Amino acid sequence: MSTAISVRGLRMAYGRAEVLKGVDLDIREGEIVALLGPNGAGKTTTIEILEGFRNRSGGEVSVLGTDPQRGGDAWRARLGVVLQAWQDHKRWGVRELLAHMGSYYDNPRDPDELLAALGLTGQASQQVGLLSGGQRRRLDVAIGIVGRPELLFLDEPTTGFDPEARREFHRLVERLATEDGMTILLTTHDLAEAERLAGRIAILLGGKIAVCGDAEDLARAVQAPSRVGWIEDGERRTRATDDPSGVVWELQARFGGPVPGLEVRRPTLEESYLDLVGRAA
Repeated sequence: MSTAISVRGLRMAYGRAEVLKGVDLDIREGEIVALLGPNGAGKTTTIEILEGFRNRSGGEVSVLGTDPQRGGDAWRARLGVVLQAWQDHKRWGVRELLAHMGSYYDNPRDPDELLAALGLTGQASQQVGLLSGGQRRRLDVAIGIVGRPELLFLDEPTTGFDPEARREFHRLVERLATEDGMTILLTTHDLAEAERLAGRIAILLGGKIAVCGDAEDLARAVQAPSRVGWIEDGERRTRATDDPSGVVWELQARFGGPVPGLEVRRPTLEESYLDLVGRAA
């Protein structure tokens, strides 16, 4: 597959404070990638540089074959952007605003279908300023995809969503990737969301990508310990280990056969991520 985003040695400094210190990242067309990292790691800065909203201090960046610093209107029309928050358009009607935004594109999505997909049909005639936080966030997403973008940036997209709205949004994102072939880069603090949606997860730490891969790749890179559990003398016992197979063989030898209540649990994405962040700190 072709590469939608290619980043080499990306650097960004604010005065003497260097936030990005050489980020390398490739994202293929049709791929969903989640960018994770603690607050202040530079996730939003990275996204803004890729969107063309912020000029970088150094490095090479290509987004849909174009340097974002030189991207024109035709290039921007191929992007969908959902920022962390919008502060305008309060007096517009919901459907009115969505239809207006769609009018800037050659082949926009039908606003009524989009409102239905995001659970906003009941708010179609309501003023934007009267929406709840979760409803406004869903409208932000609708605006971001109304122009049928090839590449969609989602910066903390489900902030303020209730569990049902979050599930509906996840299903929508999956449809956009599988049916429309859309490339999606999202930032999130929700590890379960990242694990569900993203084929790969990139962890931004210390101004660089510390690891990029699926949940198993992350666990291997971090080498967070597995946990082996069993029952002995009527008590539940556990041991953290980097060699669970060795522990199981040891227990089988000690018990002379099957180990009562044996459980082997590999590190979860959350455990691996927290271990990695803890080491960096």
